[in-house]
Amino acid sequence: MKVFPRGVGGARRDPEQVKREGWREQNILVVSPEDQRLTWPERELVKQLGEKLYGGRRAKEARHG
Repeated sequence: MKVFPRGVGGARRDPEQVKREGWREQNILVVSPEDQRLTWPERELVKQLGEKLYGGRRAKEARHG
């Protein structure tokens, strides 16, 4: 008996691979303003673009637990 329907439940792809394919195939860019591969001015640009397009960011919620 199969646990998942056909085509579901296979190996998960690396998130970086999904981002790379999204950029190359659909021109979708997924980037975090905290990505340490970016320089400070690049991170600021990403932050400003995100705020311009989608509004301000939510403050991180404190976890109790």
